[in-house]
Amino acid sequence: MTRLRRNLVVGGSTGVLLLLLFLYPSSTNRVDHPAAAATPGVVQSGTGDLTVNGTSEGTRYGPVQLRITIRTNRLVAVDPLVYPASGGRDREISSFALPQLRQEALAAQSAHIDTVSGATFTSDGYRRSLQSALDAAHFHTPG
Repeated sequence: MTRLRRNLVVGGSTGVLLLLLFLYPSSTNRVDHPAAAATPGVVQSGTGDLTVNGTSEGTRYGPVQLRITIRTNRLVAVDPLVYPASGGRDREISSFALPQLRQEALAAQSAHIDTVSGATFTSDGYRRSLQSALDAAHFHTPG
């Protein structure tokens, strides 16, 4: 009888713990975005700048979407519109990865950039959104 009671307690406790685990809000099952996704597209400004929104690219921790600016056939700005930021760790990763990815993209003048260590998923989404914007702008690396 004691053994049966102990098995019921252990089984019930395990069930409750599993239920609580599934209900716990985490960055992998809840995504808050710093901004709403913008419609991909090209905008020509009066100053000659070409601004393009890349596609919103899903990652394990939330979507990544970029806006690029091209001036006189040079990539001059890469701005994140949407990026993973639902939890403290997501914000921490984005805060160190996004500036590094931006710097690499501007230096490379392309989406052929390295993955930031510790931010693999964000880096992959960044590259895909960047490439979609460059494609929409018909941008080719200056020779």
